Amino acid sequence: MSKRPTSFLGTPVTAPGPLGPEMMSAIRTIRHDPLAFLTDTWRRYGDVVQFPIPRPPTYLVNDPESVRHVLVGNARNYGKSTIQYQALALVTGEGLLSADTRRWRRQRPMVQPAFHHETLDAVVDTVVHTADAVTGEWSSLRPSEVIDADAYMMHAALEVVGRSLFGSDLSGDAARITAATLAGLEVVIKRARVPISPPRWLPTPANRTLMRARADLDDAVAGILAERTRTGQGAGDMLDLLIAARDDRGVGLTPQEIRDEIVTFIVAGHETVASALAWAWLFLAQHPDMQDRIAEEAGAARPWTRASIAKLPFTRAVFDETMRLYPPAWVITRRARDADHLPCDVSLPAGALIIVSPYLLHRHPRMWSDPEVFRPERFLAPYERDAFIPFGAGPRLCIGRDFAYVEGVLMLAMLVEFFRATPTSDRLPWADPQVTIRPHGGAPVHISRR
Repeated sequence: MSKRPTSFLGTPVTAPGPLGPEMMSAIRTIRHDPLAFLTDTWRRYGDVVQFPIPRPPTYLVNDPESVRHVLVGNARNYGKSTIQYQALALVTGEGLLSADTRRWRRQRPMVQPAFHHETLDAVVDTVVHTADAVTGEWSSLRPSEVIDADAYMMHAALEVVGRSLFGSDLSGDAARITAATLAGLEVVIKRARVPISPPRWLPTPANRTLMRARADLDDAVAGILAERTRTGQGAGDMLDLLIAARDDRGVGLTPQEIRDEIVTFIVAGHETVASALAWAWLFLAQHPDMQDRIAEEAGAARPWTRASIAKLPFTRAVFDETMRLYPPAWVITRRARDADHLPCDVSLPAGALIIVSPYLLHRHPRMWSDPEVFRPERFLAPYERDAFIPFGAGPRLCIGRDFAYVEGVLMLAMLVEFFRATPTSDRLPWADPQVTIRPHGGAPVHISRR
């Protein structure tokens, strides 16, 4: 076995990890299935791993206390100026998801009112409307017909985002927006997994795909803004709030900033929830008893309001357990501004790139018993909340978390109340780690009316 060096081109080695030859041999796996690579690396080398990359020094951190330190306790020291978020910004622009500290600190208070609880009341009505539409479509299916739950949930989530946040029905453009989102994110993923990418002005196939995706999303935003101009303000939705928002100096968002926030929520607001719901259907298809329990809860939770979520504890537990095993945002990256010392006694140099994977943290045997088993009941009892971060943690916690719970839990309850899913296979699809973890090839299940 090769002896581990004390430094990589002058960068001190402060944690165990693979050597250069091992990394070179794993390049194909890193590009095709980074989840498998990170999982194998964690199991082989432990909770903090240093990769043989000198610029920037790169660490995988899966020690629960150290993850909390990076995301919560010393969050001010860790920014988002990483290749992951820079690549994502090629699609979303500098919205809240990808903006680094200074821009984020200005914009977060301006956008926050759009996600206050009273605003979420309107989301419930939209989820009910959308679930009723899906119910109508599924009611016309033959008994036990195979459907792609992933495609249905993607379309439904897009409609919820459009109607709730912008007062617009995006369903007519759903196919184009969904295709643009997936195409753009596919380019983003490829850029984020290689150290050097061609400049954006070079007309490579990937860059042309990215430009088409941006153009389609920009057209969607232009349509939303044109509709608002035609009807006038006063809907009280997110777009109204973005237009009216002012920072502490009385300065509003620029048209480009409004565009970036809208695209961010179109991209992140439907891709993430749709992914979680698709996996939930795949799990539930294997557990008819859980479906019966959800259906019973749903029948007792009507009429549907935001308060209904409190009457759906098991449905929420299913949603949470799904996100524990397949968190839509499976990787979080941060850049250390200054040198730091983690609680697990590992020193990080200034400029270090930190990789945190909720997918791995949610499988940590110190935090979760039988971590690979789908067992929603674990969320009906006290659990280690610091070890469950499907929406991140700390000051950069996802602003749309409550929106996602309203949408995801209610949509699941409303549909399971009337329909039963059965599996098309005894194995789950491969977890394809794109920007979110997607079921490769979709989420096929048999659907029948109860």
